[in-house]
Amino acid sequence: MMNPLASITCYQRLLLLIVGAVFIWSAISPRDYFTWLLEVFPVLLVLPILCFSYSKFPLTNLAYGLIAVHAVILIVGGHYTYAEMPIFNWLRDYYGWDRNYYDRLGHVAQGFVPAMVAREILLRNSVLPPGNWLFFIVVSISLAISAFYEFLEWWVALASGSDAVAFLATQGDIWDTQ
Repeated sequence: MMNPLASITCYQRLLLLIVGAVFIWSAISPRDYFTWLLEVFPVLLVLPILCFSYSKFPLTNLAYGLIAVHAVILIVGGHYTYAEMPIFNWLRDYYGWDRNYYDRLGHVAQGFVPAMVAREILLRNSVLPPGNWLFFIVVSISLAISAFYEFLEWWVALASGSDAVAFLATQGDIWDTQ
C-alpha cells in the first residue's frame, strides 16, 4: 500500500506538525477531558480523511492552511473551553466586555473555512462555474455544516446533561447557537 502522505510539501508537513504539536499540548491537563474530547473530535474525524484523500484529491495550500487554523482554534478551545480561553479573558477584562468572545472566533472559522473548502471542491470538479449559484450553494453548505454541528452540541447536551455545559459555552447568550 502506498503512503498517502509521501508527496506532501514542506508547507503541508509544517501544518501537520503545528496541528499535531498543539493537539499533544492540548491533551495535557485540559480543563475538562470530556469537553476536550468533544471539541477536538472534528479534528480527529477530518484529519485522517484529508490524509487519505490527499493522493487522489489534494486541496490547495490555502485550503490546508485554513483547515489547520480552524483545527488549532478547535483544539485550543478544547483545552481551555471556549468560555475560558485566557487571551480572550484578558481581552474581555481589558475592554470591559461582558463575555469571552473566543467562541465567536470559532463560529467565524466554522462558517468561513467550510465555505472556502466547499468552493474549492465545487470549482475543481466543475460542478458549478463561478457566479451566483456557486455563491448560493457554498453559503448553503456552510450553513448546513454549522447547523448540523449546533444540533450535535444540543444532542450531546441532552445525552450528557450538565457535563456538556462547558461544551456549549453559551455564557448566558441565548443567541449563541443561532
